[in-house]
Amino acid sequence: MSKVKKSQTGNSISAMNDALQRFKPLLSEQNFHLLLGELQQPLQQALRVNTLKNADPAESVSRWAEMYGWQIQPIPYCETGWQIGQAKVPVSQPIEHRMGYYYIQDAASMLPVSLFKMDPSNSPLILDMAASPGGKTTHLVDRSGDLGFVVANDSGRDRITMLRLVLQNWGALNTAVTRFPGEKFGQWYPDTFDRVLLDAPCSMQNLRSTEARPMHTISSREMQTLSHRQQHLLWSALQAVKAGGQVVYSTCSLDPEEDEVVLDAVLERAGAAIKIETVDGLVPVSAAGLSSITADENTTVFHPQVGNAVRLWPHLLKTSGFFAALITKQQSLPVEKEPAPKVSSSLDLIPLKSRDARQITDQLLQCYGFDFKAVMEAHGLALWQRQNVLYAIPDAWWKYFNQLPFQAVGMRVAELDNGLTPSHEWVARFGDNFQKGVLVISGEQTTAWLRGEDLTVGIPAGMSATGIVAVRDELGRLYGRGKAGSSRLRNLLPNRWVVSG
Repeated sequence: MSKVKKSQTGNSISAMNDALQRFKPLLSEQNFHLLLGELQQPLQQALRVNTLKNADPAESVSRWAEMYGWQIQPIPYCETGWQIGQAKVPVSQPIEHRMGYYYIQDAASMLPVSLFKMDPSNSPLILDMAASPGGKTTHLVDRSGDLGFVVANDSGRDRITMLRLVLQNWGALNTAVTRFPGEKFGQWYPDTFDRVLLDAPCSMQNLRSTEARPMHTISSREMQTLSHRQQHLLWSALQAVKAGGQVVYSTCSLDPEEDEVVLDAVLERAGAAIKIETVDGLVPVSAAGLSSITADENTTVFHPQVGNAVRLWPHLLKTSGFFAALITKQQSLPVEKEPAPKVSSSLDLIPLKSRDARQITDQLLQCYGFDFKAVMEAHGLALWQRQNVLYAIPDAWWKYFNQLPFQAVGMRVAELDNGLTPSHEWVARFGDNFQKGVLVISGEQTTAWLRGEDLTVGIPAGMSATGIVAVRDELGRLYGRGKAGSSRLRNLLPNRWVVSG
């Protein structure tokens, strides 16, 4: 082990011991003993099935379990989530993961979005206030049926690229990615959203240290700073949601300063304007928020509603530590409204005329036997063009946020340089529905394909007027798109999907 890794491991163990000593008074002796026992076991991996690409999530995960030798256990509060026990093939390796048929996610992280009451038929307007890397955003997309419009915001410049890629891989249509301080949305867009998720930046004191996210010791001053920021973010979320709408506040920390203390402070400030809802029956164990804490012989008693939150200790359901609360906004809150920023120059996006849009959708129907026009109508999308690139952009964006600068919006559909060239994102989302324009490759060829190699194959005449085909294997699994020549299939896998070696 390198000196750096030894140092990281030592720091992580020290941080773990420090957290356990702080948390011990919060648990009964029996539960603390159970917690220590659970922390001796490795954290089970978990996955959440993409409902945009899997009509029957349970059937899909059962098929994968048989193919890859997985032991699976459903997650009780998330109907599309499963924990993975033993796995002959690691969950990160199958082509289904690479093509976005499921997302690898800690089971505890599936809790926040599961708390929302969601009716996709109402096309809800949703804000994910601190969205990166995007796992919970994809969960919001699924729970709204990709019919609600999701603004995925994150303030970190270095986290935006990952957020965009995750949403592209998921196949989301009704999303936009923005980069602003979450604290601003309440002033810019008060009483606007139907649902707001605030998975707040936190200290990650979840008692599950990993190599990628090792636990670290945090000072009381740092904790106070975090807690105050979390309160500001939550107040902004409550301002931004409509009266009658819902906010979920969550952290991957078990420290009360970031959890119950934040809720208590916001309840005191908002009064009867908000209500923390009970979530009885969703989590099948007793996991209530704390009623009080004692520090330095001083006891703080929280508002009774704070106990309605979910404090998910690792030993309860074999997860990481997690905290979440469902809040209903019952009436408007005071807001010092500010104008939202506006784009500084033209977006160069031009709406396609009805005749041109119809020609595009007719060609896609002819080439692939897939009615994209019907999809656009159902999801509230329109075709727009920027230079030679064609996008499907949600009508909701123009209705509510047309002048707000964005990092990405909608889906890239095709390029128009030399005719119509459907994008990887479009084929990856809808290729399973193609009735034509599909080329099947053998099991031996799939290995070469995933290495990014072109294939020499017999290609039927007139396979696709666009030259672009969806590539599947003999089991029906989608492998992206290729460009068909007379006897050569050019590999168009994005570099991020190519497997080296």
